[in-house]
Amino acid sequence: MQLDVTATDIGTSRPLVLLNTVDAAELGAHPIDRVRIEHADGTSTGIVKRTDELVAPGTMGLTEPLHHVRGPVDVTLAGTPQSVRYVRKKLDDIELEAAELERIVEDIYEDRLSDIELGAYVSAVYTNGLSLSETKHLTRAMAEAGQQLTWDAPVVADKHSIGGVAGNCVTPIVVSIVTEAGLTMPKTSSRAVTSPAGTADVMEVFCDVEFSIDGIESIVAETNGCLVWGGGVDLSPVDDEIIRAENPLSIDPQGQLVASVLSKKRSAGSTHVVIDIPYGEGAKVESLVGARELADDIKRVGEDLGMDITCVITHGTDPVGRGVGPVLEARDVLEVLEGAGPESLRLKSIRIAEILLDHCGVDASATEILDSGRALDRFRRIVAAQNGDPAIESNDLEPGGKSTIVRSERSGFVTRVDNRRLCDLARRAGAPLDARAGLVIHRTDGTTVESGDPLYTIHAETEPKLAEADSLADRLEPIRVRSKADALVERR
Repeated sequence: MQLDVTATDIGTSRPLVLLNTVDAAELGAHPIDRVRIEHADGTSTGIVKRTDELVAPGTMGLTEPLHHVRGPVDVTLAGTPQSVRYVRKKLDDIELEAAELERIVEDIYEDRLSDIELGAYVSAVYTNGLSLSETKHLTRAMAEAGQQLTWDAPVVADKHSIGGVAGNCVTPIVVSIVTEAGLTMPKTSSRAVTSPAGTADVMEVFCDVEFSIDGIESIVAETNGCLVWGGGVDLSPVDDEIIRAENPLSIDPQGQLVASVLSKKRSAGSTHVVIDIPYGEGAKVESLVGARELADDIKRVGEDLGMDITCVITHGTDPVGRGVGPVLEARDVLEVLEGAGPESLRLKSIRIAEILLDHCGVDASATEILDSGRALDRFRRIVAAQNGDPAIESNDLEPGGKSTIVRSERSGFVTRVDNRRLCDLARRAGAPLDARAGLVIHRTDGTTVESGDPLYTIHAETEPKLAEADSLADRLEPIRVRSKADALVERR
């Protein structure tokens, strides 16, 4: 069938083909079927969406990924990608071979899978897991899809946290310390998956985070490092598509997590990496045994990719900073660099930086670099190089104007701070899409409180989202207070 082409914008990044129902019926195309489009520049594949109104008969609408196609074009039905068979195989809990995983990655990269099929893949991995062999093959395939960064420096430092801890935004501080010590650290970070703020979301409060490969190289040449969004360039782009499918479900299965982290590090050219694995009640990994098993898997997959990996297992039962959400975490980061801020965030940043410096063979004091103000100066240089305001100060960062303070209803002790519930609450308030939404934590585990003392403050940008978060807070009890007697019984 020959059809004219029109560019269409329906708010999606997927390669959709809008067919009038008359043309779709003649072609025999059903919703989410694939069609092959023969055009002047070659052949493309799109996923069918039928409509009576958006395009007229004889015309085909193409979404943004297919805007390069010019008409008229020849359209035929295309078969189901081979990788769909392998997704079904994984749903049946059958281990996949290297070639099968490579095909899944290739089809995701080429936009051949529908959202439903991609969701099925994520569900299969979440339900049935990945073996170590599968994880190695998947990581390598994901790293090799897309562009690769290469550096002249023999040692390229990197750091990553698996997440799951509220306010754990140590990365901008660590990058500032390590690059000031002379190491090359081109930090590419993700946006939030299950948390209220990824490092890229926090850095976007200060400056631009989307750059081309040439732009990243220029920033690193000027400052030794960068803090950019990995999805802004073609570094392990399959990971970004998988994250997009994981996000609505708030899931991050372990094997896919390993592949996600290490494929990004490999494609960014990292040689020496420190991975932070927080564990504890409410964290992504709840037991020390589970944290050690994950660390072992990460090291083995890293070795397979030729990277030198050190894993740091940290306590994840309490938030690290006071703020949860992009602006509130950005304020904590800048306060620590300015010489104040939450002590827990300061100490963890120094610890991770010291381990990374030692891992890379650099004799320097992270504490001295931070306390002297040199890390702040380096951070301001990076912000300026990324088109931000280097003169910004922590008191310039204001949270959402709609707020409510949640207070303790009894006197006693804080017996539990649930990171997962705090993150859920901050997301309900609007974070990370509303950058100024989130929480400020006033009490941590083990502290004494009196009736009426503030436990945390919810910030939102709109009244409806504040009301939603306030309602959820009543049900979740993310910070639990018990009387002295009850607290003793719980701790037994």
